[in-house]
Amino acid sequence: MEESKMMDFRKLEDVMKQPEDFSVVDEKESVVSNFMADLKHHQLDPGSALQMFLDHIPISSIPGIKNSPVVELNAEDRVKDAIHLLYEKNVSGAPIADVVDPDTIIGRFSDRYVGYIDLAGMVLWSLEECEKAPVQTRGTGGDENGKGSIFTMLEDNPRIGQAKVGELAKSYLWDPFFPVHLDDTLFHVLLLLSNHHRLQVVPVIDRSNFQGIGFVTQNAVIQLLLQSSGLEWFDSIADKTLSEFRFENEERVDLVYGDRSLAEALHILRGSRVGVVAVVNRENKKVIGCIRKSDVYLLLENNELLGDRKSVAVGEFIHTETAKENSDGTIERDLGALFAAGALQLRNNFRPKMDSPVTTKRAALSSKP
Repeated sequence: MEESKMMDFRKLEDVMKQPEDFSVVDEKESVVSNFMADLKHHQLDPGSALQMFLDHIPISSIPGIKNSPVVELNAEDRVKDAIHLLYEKNVSGAPIADVVDPDTIIGRFSDRYVGYIDLAGMVLWSLEECEKAPVQTRGTGGDENGKGSIFTMLEDNPRIGQAKVGELAKSYLWDPFFPVHLDDTLFHVLLLLSNHHRLQVVPVIDRSNFQGIGFVTQNAVIQLLLQSSGLEWFDSIADKTLSEFRFENEERVDLVYGDRSLAEALHILRGSRVGVVAVVNRENKKVIGCIRKSDVYLLLENNELLGDRKSVAVGEFIHTETAKENSDGTIERDLGALFAAGALQLRNNFRPKMDSPVTTKRAALSSKP
C-alpha cells in the first residue's frame, strides 16, 4: 500500500510540472509538499483526496490567468454598442460595472461590478424582441431586399438597440456574479460552479484595486482536472460511468430535431439552463450534434445565415464551422493556448465542433422537443 502511495506521489509531481513560463511552476514544490504531508496524516477516500489536492492549488497558478485585459461593460451602455464592442474585441462576455461615484466605493469589489453578461444572451434577446416588433425589420425575414446584420436590425428598431445593458437584468440575462481572488483555490472555484448551475464564468479580481484581471471558466477547470489523470484517487472517480452520477433525467434535456429550423433551435437555446441544445436525428433519435451559446457569434459573421435562420435546418447549421482551419475537437490540448487570453474568446479553435458531440454509450434519446 505504501509503495502504491509513493508511486502516486511521483505521478503527482509529474502532473504539477509545467513549462517554465507558467506560474504553476513556482507553486509546484509547495503544492506537492503540502499535499503529501497532509496525506500522510489522513486515510482518505478518492473524493476527499481530490478535494484536498484542489485545495492546494491557488488560482494564481493557473496558466495565463492574467494574460489578457478584461473588457468591461457599463450598466448605462446601449445593447447595440455592447454587442458591437464584445464582437470587435473577440470576447464572449464581460462584467458589468455600475455607474457610481468613485468616492462612495468602500473597497468592496461588488460595489463596482453588479453582474456579468454574455454576447450570446444579448444577441438572442435582440432577435426575439425584433421578431415581436410590429414592423419586420431587415434581417428578421420580413423584407425581400437582401439580408441585414444584427446591427442593422437594431438600428431599425431603436427601442431594442438603445435599451440599456442595466435594463436587461429584468429579463434575467445577467449571469450570477461570484468573483474570486488570486489566493483562492481551485477547489473554491469548483464549489461555485457546482453549486450554481447557471454559473459559466468566475471573474478573478485583484484585491489591491478591485479590478477584474481574468476569468476562470468551466472548461478551464475541467482541463486542469484532467491534468490529474494517472493519479489513483483521480482515476477511480474519472473511470465511473456517467450513469452513476445523479444528473438530471433526460426529460429535462433541451433538444431539437435536426430538420427543424435554426430559428427554433435559437429560441430553445435562449431558455436553456445549461447553454446548449442537443441536435437529434428524427429517424433514429441519435444525437448528431449540439448548438451552444458560444456558437451564436456565427450569426454575426454571416448575415445571410442570420436572415435565413427560419429556413436553414439546424442539422445543416451544425456543419457550418466544420471546415475551419486548425480546428481541434479533441479534449487534449495545449494548456497555454487554452488559458492564455483565450478563456472568453469568441473565435476559439480549441472549442469542440458542433457536429462532434460527446455522448454516453446510450445513443438514443426518448424525449421529444
